[in-house]
Amino acid sequence: MRIRTLVAAATLPLVLASQAPAQAIDDTVTTFTLPNGMDAIVIEDHRAPVVVHMVWYNVGSADEPAGKSGIAHFLEHLMFKGTDELAPGEFSQTVSAQGGSDNAFTSNDYTGYFQRVAADRLELMMKMEADRMRDLVLDDEDMLTERDVVLEERAQRTDSNPGALFGEMRNATQYMNHPYGVPIIGWKHEAEKLTLQDALDFYRTYYAPNNATLIVAGDVDPAEVESLALKHYGPVEPTPGLTERARPSEPPQLAARRLTFEDERVSNPYVMRTYLAPERDAGNQTDAAALTVLAEILGGSSATSMLGRTLEQEEGVALYTAAFYSGTRYDDTQFSVLVMPTPDRTLEQAEADMDRIIARIIEDGINPAQLDRVRTQLQAATIYERDSLQGRAREFGTAVTSGLTVQDVLDWPDILAAVTEDDIVAAAKQVFDMKKSVTGYLTKPASEDAVVTPAAVTEADQ
Repeated sequence: MRIRTLVAAATLPLVLASQAPAQAIDDTVTTFTLPNGMDAIVIEDHRAPVVVHMVWYNVGSADEPAGKSGIAHFLEHLMFKGTDELAPGEFSQTVSAQGGSDNAFTSNDYTGYFQRVAADRLELMMKMEADRMRDLVLDDEDMLTERDVVLEERAQRTDSNPGALFGEMRNATQYMNHPYGVPIIGWKHEAEKLTLQDALDFYRTYYAPNNATLIVAGDVDPAEVESLALKHYGPVEPTPGLTERARPSEPPQLAARRLTFEDERVSNPYVMRTYLAPERDAGNQTDAAALTVLAEILGGSSATSMLGRTLEQEEGVALYTAAFYSGTRYDDTQFSVLVMPTPDRTLEQAEADMDRIIARIIEDGINPAQLDRVRTQLQAATIYERDSLQGRAREFGTAVTSGLTVQDVLDWPDILAAVTEDDIVAAAKQVFDMKKSVTGYLTKPASEDAVVTPAAVTEADQ
């Protein structure tokens, strides 16, 4: 394969043509594409003789067939069963025997598998991962066992957790048509009906080299990684006719939405509002950067953010406050704000406090010293994350499976550093649109014998 080197400033889409040459993006990052369509990213880090090997599939819960919620996560479990060459459980046992570790994860937009091993075990990892990409062997017993495991996981992590149930309902209210409104683990009534054929159909369609990205980070030589990838992943057959993702779109949101979830298990009532917000777009990350900085300024730290400093520290009316934004998504994401009031205050008062601080940002702007501090903190966090092999590999994997490019990832710290006060205020005015919001109250049911007054609330806890 031809070798070509590009300067770091060049914008490079990750999805390249078949037999695309290896390309050096910066001093440590190289990309190439195999003839069967599999993209690859190699991240050199020679500080220790260790390697992280990952395969990311461009499919997640938001790509599931209607009525089959949970199938992406269910298949993640089934991938640790046997293949035509490996007995059930042998994959992880082999990794462990090499002194390594492995795991997997499913999100709305991607499913990923990784191993962390000594650098000289990389070829073995590629051989096993390539084997289970197309040659998974499943039967009804495997399916029933893992389906029960998934249902138990849902029972423990979601059904027994009022905060998790509250989150499911908020997402379903925010996304009335888009599949982001469906939980990753699946609705129980659908997940318990998933079949072996459902899993096999999903697997045969989406688990293919032309729907996957290989990421190798660590003490490796890019040319050697490319040679190994050609040897092990190169012969794997692609899925013919696989098209770009086609998801139902969200209709315009024309009115504010509200919900209240009452549960006896709630110890800490709180109000949480989410706003539909733009995601990071390839080649255009400025708005997302402004929202990232806005989230930190508004609710990133109890000690220094506007919500924390005002409501928790100065006024003492909140036990906990926060603001969240994650722009790394394939489609429109959310900007979230949370206020947990002290026991002597109501959720209505907490919501008014939230609105008061949001209005202050739009009306008064941003303190320049706070903006400088937040930009420095975000840059430091990016550097620290990239100091971790797995963290850096995951940063690239999350990005490219969400529609971004390798160059977008490399440019992100500089774009964050360039965010101005005007950018943040403009982003705040855009995102804080009540017509695109969902306001949720999580609380205990009111006692039938209680006299309800503005001060009568339950003991607070997160």
